[in-house]
Amino acid sequence: MLRPLLAGCLALSALVALPTAAQARLQCVAYARSASAVQIRGNARDWWANAEGIYDRGQVPVAGAVLAFRATAAMPMGHVAVVSKVIDARHILLNHANWSRPGMVERGVLAVDVSEAGDWSSVRVWYSPTHSLGIRQTPAFGFIYPAAAPAAPVTRVAAADDVPHG
Repeated sequence: MLRPLLAGCLALSALVALPTAAQARLQCVAYARSASAVQIRGNARDWWANAEGIYDRGQVPVAGAVLAFRATAAMPMGHVAVVSKVIDARHILLNHANWSRPGMVERGVLAVDVSEAGDWSSVRVWYSPTHSLGIRQTPAFGFIYPAAAPAAPVTRVAAADDVPHG
């Protein structure tokens, strides 16, 4: 009689504890690693620098690349998102987590290059709560290309050591 009661209590305690574990929030970096061939560790704000010498980087969107956003006051850890489709030079679709709501995964959301130079240094991204593009322009480093990225023009970012010294 005691054994079934104990088993019932254990089962009930597991159900009570489950919401805490289930509420763990998926972060953008974990999602980007699982949804792309770009396997970088660290905070999103550090991905651009951490990619140097491992992955090509540039300002041209390519499906499968990771768009690396800079840290801001509103987004101190930065953000990373996977390009799911290139619509044209200034419009892409992204798959990412933790943008519109903590832990929320969004697929096929619109991102627009609003930079003057057309280099993806300033981006507006679909914001689910308003059902529109976000009002803030978010600064971005550019795209980190997976090792086996489809053929596309790649703009190599020059490091200090790459600059000719005269």
